[in-house]
Amino acid sequence: MRDDKSVPPTPRRPALFAAATLTVLCLGAAGCGGGGSDTAQARPGPDGTGAASPSPARTAPSPAPSHSGPASAKHSPAPSPSAPDAASGPLSGKTVVIDPGHNPRNHLHTAEIARQVDIGTTHKECDTTGTSTNGGYAEAEFTLDVAHRMRTLLKAQGAKVLLTYDNDRPFGPCVDERARIGNKAGADAVVSVHADGSAVGNRGFHVILPAPVRGGGADTSLIVGPSRDLGTRIAGLFVRATGSAPSNYIGGNTGLDTRKDLGGLNLSTVPKVFIECGNMRDPKDAALLTSASWRQKAAQGIADGISSYLNG
Repeated sequence: MRDDKSVPPTPRRPALFAAATLTVLCLGAAGCGGGGSDTAQARPGPDGTGAASPSPARTAPSPAPSHSGPASAKHSPAPSPSAPDAASGPLSGKTVVIDPGHNPRNHLHTAEIARQVDIGTTHKECDTTGTSTNGGYAEAEFTLDVAHRMRTLLKAQGAKVLLTYDNDRPFGPCVDERARIGNKAGADAVVSVHADGSAVGNRGFHVILPAPVRGGGADTSLIVGPSRDLGTRIAGLFVRATGSAPSNYIGGNTGLDTRKDLGGLNLSTVPKVFIECGNMRDPKDAALLTSASWRQKAAQGIADGISSYLNG
């Protein structure tokens, strides 16, 4: 769930172009014929609020050098075989920022997160509490868990991975600060992880893309194209990893939605997307979101999409 005040969803009629949808989702997705909180307008319910992907490349440990000189000769110490180079791998030199939506303790700081911040074109709340399943599993717990799993997968491929927060602050960060963290890092890709809070029967995931926005401190003109590429690859590989279908209530069954009212996107100067991994208020989606094994698949799908984008 995004940083906006959510309103009840307006269900969309099922799209009549399934073939076109598959084409959109598979653009650029490996194995699909191509190369390789703010959030949605449907939101909370009455309370308001795959083939396996390729394994990361492994680097063989460097053998210890042969020393033929005297024992007293000076040589550089041999690297430990058990300590592979953390910077090696297909994503070496790339920086990824993961933005786990909301914060598990936001509900204890309602005054602070209600503070208005400038998102370029208007002002919005610093952050929101997010949604939860009917059983009480919070969106913020879900997003942090998936972010940790993504970090492990991406670091194994050599990427430098930063989180906008790691359960290390009492609330927030605010949506404008979340954007600045990615900008300051010069990130090659930023993904904000969320889960939706819509009506029962509304199922599936969708990826939110930045719209062309210019005003105040917002200017997305340079990131709209690359962000669409990033989001399209994530959508296609999320399907492959999780088996989940694109949203049946947002995006016309394409799994893609474009927004111009999200501070985290409007203020970004680097490629960035949001992903709503499912609807926490639908029992069937909730059963997936609360499953650790499914969350691993979700993390894999998102990480695969990021890797596909960064590897071109």
